[in-house]
Amino acid sequence: MKLQAHVTLCLCLLLSSWANETHAQNRRKRVPQGSGTYEQYPVARKDVVAFALYTVSNKTLKITAQLYPLKKEEDRTVRLELLDGNNWKKIAETQVIEYGWTAPFKVPNWDDSKSWKYRVAHGKEATFEGVIRKNPVDKEEVVIAGFTGNSVNPRHGGDISRDDLIANIKKLDVDVLFFSGDQVYDHFQHYKMWLKFGNDFKEIIRNRPTITIPDDHDVGQPNIWGASGKKSTLGGAADGGYARPVDYVKSVERAQTSHLPDPVDPKPIQRGIGVYFTEMNWGRISFAILEDRKFKTGPHGIIPKQGPRPDHIRNPNYDPKSVDVPEAILLGKRQLKFLDSWGQNWKNADMKIALSQTIFAGGAHIHGKVGGRLHADLDSNGWPQTGRNKAIAAFRKCFALHFAGDQHLATIFHHGIDKFRDGNFSFCVPSIANLYLRWWKPLQPGKNREKGAPEYTGDHLDGFHNKVTCYAAANPDERPAKGDKLTTRAAGFGIVRMNKKTRKITMECYPRNVDVADKKTKQHLGWPKTIDQTDNYGRKAVAYLPTIQASSSDPVIKIIEESTGDWVYALRIKGKTFRPKVFAKGSYTVEVGEGKSKKVYKGVQALGKDVKAILEVK
Repeated sequence: MKLQAHVTLCLCLLLSSWANETHAQNRRKRVPQGSGTYEQYPVARKDVVAFALYTVSNKTLKITAQLYPLKKEEDRTVRLELLDGNNWKKIAETQVIEYGWTAPFKVPNWDDSKSWKYRVAHGKEATFEGVIRKNPVDKEEVVIAGFTGNSVNPRHGGDISRDDLIANIKKLDVDVLFFSGDQVYDHFQHYKMWLKFGNDFKEIIRNRPTITIPDDHDVGQPNIWGASGKKSTLGGAADGGYARPVDYVKSVERAQTSHLPDPVDPKPIQRGIGVYFTEMNWGRISFAILEDRKFKTGPHGIIPKQGPRPDHIRNPNYDPKSVDVPEAILLGKRQLKFLDSWGQNWKNADMKIALSQTIFAGGAHIHGKVGGRLHADLDSNGWPQTGRNKAIAAFRKCFALHFAGDQHLATIFHHGIDKFRDGNFSFCVPSIANLYLRWWKPLQPGKNREKGAPEYTGDHLDGFHNKVTCYAAANPDERPAKGDKLTTRAAGFGIVRMNKKTRKITMECYPRNVDVADKKTKQHLGWPKTIDQTDNYGRKAVAYLPTIQASSSDPVIKIIEESTGDWVYALRIKGKTFRPKVFAKGSYTVEVGEGKSKKVYKGVQALGKDVKAILEVK
């Protein structure tokens, strides 16, 4: 009997092992679904136009309609129409791109001085209607909502209703929507789950500009280091590149980004994969839209081996300098060049904000579950440190807030390069439905904390020894519930208020399943937080230039260090007076104003703080 039991046990183990391997092989053999057929999605013909996304910037409207599959005999033409009195008037038409079933429009010379009722139409009865909003240039405050991590895993509350989000966005009357990535979590069926995303959120995206950028899960990978488009040989692991076929990746980016303003540098990367990094101007707010990971180098094979996973560092005694190798790229030359140009361009802009997939720090200590402490995560944008510092330097030169997601954990950090708080602020929003949990739980209390603040706030070094000052972290419960108990999992969304009158920036962070109109509703611990626009360049002054007194209000001021020829910073000031701080003694060129009215003053000497001097600009 003992022998028989032993044989039975061995047979069971063998069959179990075989089943697991077969399942793994089947997963590897799955073919990514880039599109679909009418037979797979037999919706009523009046519902063929599923939803549409749009942006308006610099008098150009771009809108992408998402369709269900068409029948073979159906017309592939889609129309864009505006309501003119009581009649719909066609203003543009385009052809459907069948791989992904998208229909992109671009309308130049757009009149953004008023709102327009629009509809995307196909055939005789299929339409999707909405409102293309008036440019809110005259609004005192522009409101931006941020989302990330749209998981639909029901075990973690992912597939519960999004009605609370929709209702709250309407109550807040948000001006711009920003989905920072992982709108889709199925690694083989972007098209199917993208349709679900659109159906879940169409009641808010139909009536306001929406920025969507794909991240790793959207393109079918657990993590991604884009490595300028090369093919990943490790299935999307840390060797860098893309694991899914090129056409699949391109269809994902077409669906999620073709409605964004045209890329500033449209040259494709390897294998013909496109780029979408660009700028948008809306409501006199200048947005930089970045691709954190498209050019980023994979760590596998270029850094010293750290353990079983080349992207996870668990040894707290490792040398952070050893992984900051010269060949490791983060944003890359093209995006840094763009940020340099964007930072100096203040045309029709009062304030600036940078949008990307995630923040430039190792923003979490515990991954997955309590006890899952990870010293450093190379999937974060805290690595490579040199690239991270270049990004922070670019943001602070134009006093830009950084707004992002991906970490599953809401945080506010003030970043530092050489010293704590000498850079800009970042706000990472929480996941819509928090499938994979993270915690910000440093082992030592932070230094220089605000009075009464939790010990995890204050000055810290992240796992790469980047200087970060934590002001807020929405940590989940240590034993979070499953199902729809998202409050214990610290899910939610973020709001940024850009006040052009006061030049203040307010960051808000709301849990799921609350009513933002209810005065009793509490935000996540640490929010709201308000900063001044100039706090985004926290570097302490070494000297000052004379106080600028301008004859007109709110001029653009640009400071150039003459010994190096580098511009130090640029911003549109509030009012007529401003005393520029500088970070080295010597002489500077000061530019005041824009275009033909710009005045240039060379040889302006740096002075001590107590030395009073005036530069009068007529």
